[in-house]
Amino acid sequence: MTDAVIPPAVLRNLSDKLYEKRKNAALEVEGIVKSLAAAGDHEKISIVINLLTNEFTASAQANHRKGGLIGLAAATVGLTSDAAQHLSQIVPPVLESFVDQDSRVRYYACEALYNIAKVVRGDFIIFFNRIFDALCKLSADSDPNVQSAAHLLDRLVKDIVTESDQFSIEEFIPLLRERMNVLNPYVRQFLVGWITVLDSVPDIDMLGFLPDFLDGLFNMLSDSSHEIRQQADSALSEFLQEIKNSPSVDYGRMAEILVQRAASLDEFTRLTAITWINEFVKLGGEQLVPYYADILGAILPCISDKEEKIRVVARETNEELRAIKADPADGFDVAAILSIARRQLSSEWEATRIEALHWISTLLNGHRIEVLSFLNDIFDTLLKALSDPSDEVVLLVLEVHACIAKDPQHFRQLVVFLVHNFRNDHSLLEKRGALIIRRLCVLLDAERIYRELSTILEGEADLDFASIMVQALNLILLTSSELSELRDLLKQSLVNSAGKDLFVSLYASWCHSPMAIISLCLLAQTYQHASTVIQSLVEEDINVKFLVQLDKLIRLLETPIFAYLRLQLLEPGRYTWLLKALNGLLMLLPQQSAAFKMLRTRLKTVPSYSFSGDQVKRTSLGNPYSQILHHIPCGSHISEDGDVNQDVGASNLHNGINFTSRLHQFVQMQRQHRMHAKVQAQSHNSSTSSSKDVQRSEESGHQLPLDNSEPPSRSSRKGPGQLQL
Repeated sequence: MTDAVIPPAVLRNLSDKLYEKRKNAALEVEGIVKSLAAAGDHEKISIVINLLTNEFTASAQANHRKGGLIGLAAATVGLTSDAAQHLSQIVPPVLESFVDQDSRVRYYACEALYNIAKVVRGDFIIFFNRIFDALCKLSADSDPNVQSAAHLLDRLVKDIVTESDQFSIEEFIPLLRERMNVLNPYVRQFLVGWITVLDSVPDIDMLGFLPDFLDGLFNMLSDSSHEIRQQADSALSEFLQEIKNSPSVDYGRMAEILVQRAASLDEFTRLTAITWINEFVKLGGEQLVPYYADILGAILPCISDKEEKIRVVARETNEELRAIKADPADGFDVAAILSIARRQLSSEWEATRIEALHWISTLLNGHRIEVLSFLNDIFDTLLKALSDPSDEVVLLVLEVHACIAKDPQHFRQLVVFLVHNFRNDHSLLEKRGALIIRRLCVLLDAERIYRELSTILEGEADLDFASIMVQALNLILLTSSELSELRDLLKQSLVNSAGKDLFVSLYASWCHSPMAIISLCLLAQTYQHASTVIQSLVEEDINVKFLVQLDKLIRLLETPIFAYLRLQLLEPGRYTWLLKALNGLLMLLPQQSAAFKMLRTRLKTVPSYSFSGDQVKRTSLGNPYSQILHHIPCGSHISEDGDVNQDVGASNLHNGINFTSRLHQFVQMQRQHRMHAKVQAQSHNSSTSSSKDVQRSEESGHQLPLDNSEPPSRSSRKGPGQLQL
């Protein structure tokens, strides 16, 4: 029956190896089908199509397959308006030929489908997904001719889709999403082309499906082909413009993609991603609140990007984000943002660490209660940040600590942990100690800081650390401009209750260092006690460390901070104990040292006076210091310099300060230090020495008496002006 429809000669020519014969045979088939269509004999038309499919397109012979494809296209042309009802028979065999091993067959398949599409137009849409899949593969075909034919077919299909009202974007998007991560450059061009075309169709809402293929577009920005990068960037720019003009956008899903792409190794991808994030922060509003933490995690590293454009946009975005007032009730996740900021404190880039600290500070100011509830999660990290190589980072960390320490319980915690860190990391104390203490004294109350530190150090078990720490605090106290008010308060220790309380508070811990105590006494103008402390020192106290500290003190005496003390030397009759204290220090210094020469030179400039009562006259002979000590009015006693008092009891208790008790406290502490030093030395020299032997040797050692007698190492003779205990 088939032979009756198509003559045998036509069938032979349809499979001929010559193109012209196949073409002529196809024209014959077109005429036959056209006649059958005119007669309405669709049964025979189906027979013809089945014949072309089974005997030709499915044949093992390449020429048969080529002829079958041409024949199917010709049959479609012959059907014209009736072709739609036969498409389910015609199109599938053509699509199957797209994967034929013979490139010429694939080429004719493209040509056949092109001709079929021209005839059926919109009816063709029902096969769109299958056709799109086939074209996607052909766009990367190894044969240039096949690629060229596929491109022609692709343009025609795009035209048909843009004018069709039957196209389903919902069914197409999964197909598109599945192929967006293909790396082949031809496929990428094909996909970007389709995205651009579909986005240009007013009735197709590609923006609504942007999250489904946005990541793929960003992936193309790093393609090795400049043309593909340009096409992807152009498509993204168009979508971003649409987002700005659209009242409804799904920012959330896209934000997740942008955050990942902002960490791309490709510079252009990072710049584009951070630019999008910048616009999203400006436009997103409440939609983006739940994603602030993720966005912040993308922004902070970009602030330190090697590319300036990225840094500029990232900083702008960071400021925009930080300026937004959000509430936890709206989904603002304080814990998540705090976690991001904490993690970025470990960044290798200084700028990122700085901005992370700004965020913690911002959160503390706006959501203090929530932040403090997570304090245990960030406190260790903040303490470690004090060792940061950047001074700016350390200063910001201190501001955060100070903000936290506004609450009394957190203040105590800060100081305790700070001392703990200094104990475990002596380099931190050495390199950052002064900066940390000085800044905290500015941000918090300096007196409060020093009192708390003193309380902690008073009971410090590690005596070596306590001594080092006190020496550091003492040096800061004596030299820092930030502590000038504290120094002024200490100068009033003998006349002011607040100064007295501070002096007594510091004294307990300052006992860990003889030189710190002497410095404190000189600062507080308790010169008689300073002299007594100096005379209480024993051989073991005067070691290399002591002399180094003494050298520093002598040099400090020549600075503006101790200008008042030097001016007091102009009145040697009034400041007898000051002279004795300074001479005592001079006697402790090696004569060949620079400090000895410096102090001796200063003391040589002290004027020599002889006085009796209110009469003061200059002396020209003898030792000025011995003369001064012998001209105190008979029966009187100097409790402290500048105060001639008839009450002998005042020498031990001046302005409520029990100096006898203080001296006992100092002596006891120094005894502990000496015992500790001996134990360490004996442990080092002999591992078999027992702790009981060490204790026994200590107990049999020298002890400083606290009665009215002079220390055993000194002369038992009391001179005029001698401290009476």
